[in-house]
Amino acid sequence: MTAGQATGPLVDIIAGARPNFMKIAPIIHAIASRQRQGSTLRWRLVHTGQHYDARMSSDFFDQLNIPKPDVNLEVGSGTQAEQTAAIMVRYEQLQLTSGMSQLCLVVGDVTSTMACAITAQKLCVPVAHVEAGIRSGDWSMPEEINRMVTDSITNYFFTTSEVATANLRKAGVPQERIFFVGNTMIDTLLANMARLRPPAFWAEHGLSAGEYFVMTMHRPANVDTAASFRDLLSAVAAAVRGMKVVFPVHPRTRKTLAELGELPANILFVEPQPYLEFNYLVKHARAVITDSGGVTEETTVMGVPCVTMRNSTERPETVTMGTNELIGTDPAKLKPTLDRLFAGLWKKGTTPELWDGRTGGRIADELGRLLGSPMPKGQSPSTT
Repeated sequence: MTAGQATGPLVDIIAGARPNFMKIAPIIHAIASRQRQGSTLRWRLVHTGQHYDARMSSDFFDQLNIPKPDVNLEVGSGTQAEQTAAIMVRYEQLQLTSGMSQLCLVVGDVTSTMACAITAQKLCVPVAHVEAGIRSGDWSMPEEINRMVTDSITNYFFTTSEVATANLRKAGVPQERIFFVGNTMIDTLLANMARLRPPAFWAEHGLSAGEYFVMTMHRPANVDTAASFRDLLSAVAAAVRGMKVVFPVHPRTRKTLAELGELPANILFVEPQPYLEFNYLVKHARAVITDSGGVTEETTVMGVPCVTMRNSTERPETVTMGTNELIGTDPAKLKPTLDRLFAGLWKKGTTPELWDGRTGGRIADELGRLLGSPMPKGQSPSTT
């Protein structure tokens, strides 16, 4: 299954925050499937501990059927610099004391992604980046810096869209190092669609399909200033025409929320939800209001209208092809946007190419080929 059960090349799979777990699950499942068919490729699951709240991380191991990490670096909270430094020091110690991997595979755009990529390269360990090439153009976002730094030192680039591939080509990355494979987050979503389940508070709050909104907010421009966050919540409460809004509150957001005093009665402030419960809420919502990138991918595949309160997005395909609309951070834009939704004028959207549930398998096959551990001759990998 993991590092000790095969003799071939070892891949470190890095996870540090909630979105990472959704992205690594299909890759782990696909490598395990190929091991059962004779592949010698191994993995070591390294949890950096960047998100240390059980609701933001450990629940995902159980719900997504991911084995417990081989290693937890337990870096905990801190500033961007403190977390980056702690991850680098502890990941270097792991490589030097517990055996060097032949590849470091990082996903997404969190601090752990950048920190482990830098550390690996300094140890002459090649880096593969899943979700490479996406760009928002907004350097005020820590994630954008993480993406740019990681891609500047990556050896193998796994992309979710032709737009991301084009970004890399424009930056001078040779085509032979770019692999357009699709979106592992969508693998996870499609694999678990039949298992989605309502949260415990569903009946208590009288929720029913199509009769509520889901909201997620955590970016500094939206939640860090009490006065502007209060204006945003008031605008949401008014724009939804009295319908309930389920708002799973990110730990970052809760700090500002505590300063606001009286809150709109039709917004339900709940704890962060496990994967199956959160996506059940999204699937059955009238629409989603968010500043997250990953949520816009899931709403696109589920055909749920989505309003993104940001000035830019690193996932433009969710706007050009999907159900997402980018409206900026001005709360005044919400009402006219949702008026179109209530009038039945929202676009239908389509699913982007290769968002088909088979991305993990494509990545596992490329890793085997790149590391000299392809499927044994005569064997054909499953679609996993």
